[in-house]
Amino acid sequence: MRDAPLRGGVPVTRAPSGRQELFFGAFMQDRNNTIAGWALFSGIVALGLGSLSAHYFLADKQERPEKMGYEIEGVVSSEGGGAAAEEGIEARLAKADPAKGEAVFKKCQSCHTANQGGANGIGPNLWATVGEAVAQGKGGFAFSDDLKKHGGKWDWATLDTWLKNPKAMAAGTKMTFAGLSDPMDRANVIAYLNKQGSNLPLPAVPAAPAGGAAAAGAAPAGIDAALASADVKKGEQSFKKCQSCHTVNSGGANGIGPNLFGIAGDKVAEGRGGFAFSDDLKKVGGTWDAAKLDTWLKGPKAMAAGTKMTFAGLTDQQERANVIAYLNSQGGKLTLPAAGAAAAAPAKK
Repeated sequence: MRDAPLRGGVPVTRAPSGRQELFFGAFMQDRNNTIAGWALFSGIVALGLGSLSAHYFLADKQERPEKMGYEIEGVVSSEGGGAAAEEGIEARLAKADPAKGEAVFKKCQSCHTANQGGANGIGPNLWATVGEAVAQGKGGFAFSDDLKKHGGKWDWATLDTWLKNPKAMAAGTKMTFAGLSDPMDRANVIAYLNKQGSNLPLPAVPAAPAGGAAAAGAAPAGIDAALASADVKKGEQSFKKCQSCHTVNSGGANGIGPNLFGIAGDKVAEGRGGFAFSDDLKKVGGTWDAAKLDTWLKGPKAMAAGTKMTFAGLTDQQERANVIAYLNSQGGKLTLPAAGAAAAAPAKK
């Protein structure tokens, strides 16, 4: 092998020949293609594995689960389904157990005391709350404005409504507890609270309606019984929830919702100064009799799915009866049963 020539004692490196350059270039090109190929192959493998794993883990989850997530005690489910009608609070209190109520009340003890002279905490002390004025007293506890607006007293029905869903009764309440969905839990807690300084006599259970079919056009026996003991003043208090959308005085203006003077006994979705009712409510037709008002106040969207009314409804039947009696006193045309009729004689126009 011939030694490399020297120039000034330093070996001189010769440039590769054309054949060598061609070979070297082809080698580098093949190498780059190989790297690119492996990179592409790796990407395809990763994509394939991702797709396979998704099919494996989601193979049995193409449909909505029959039961979503976990049930949280005390929270009313948002799932659909027709729940059975609740017994009235009077019937539940008749068989309520204060000892069980005390056990359920332990859920409330992180915020409330119930002993005489107990301190307010996150929530007020609850000694002698049953029968007391709503959002008053309690050692100067700072109640929310929404609860103050509710007014009235902590009677059996109001307590039942509150314990079922505090925010449905007073949207701006400071109370974060979601509520007790079980009707007997609520009755037991109310019975327990009544033992803590109130000791009021429990309400009488309404008599069962006489057998036989109701007369044509008459309200169901349930709402008749509630209307017989309706309280117009309480209805007026409950109606405050509606005043952001409705007026009820004679000649009052329409707002988000129509003016409601004379609504009881009036045609459904007609008149009202040309108010633009939803098509779904127009399809209901008929008149606002006691039964229809009760159904509407319980759940507007259940009666007319496309209604523009966003209010969720009043869950307590006695509260609905009170509101109906109040509305009938504001120019209404209905003849309400028994005591309800006497207490809510229609106002003269």
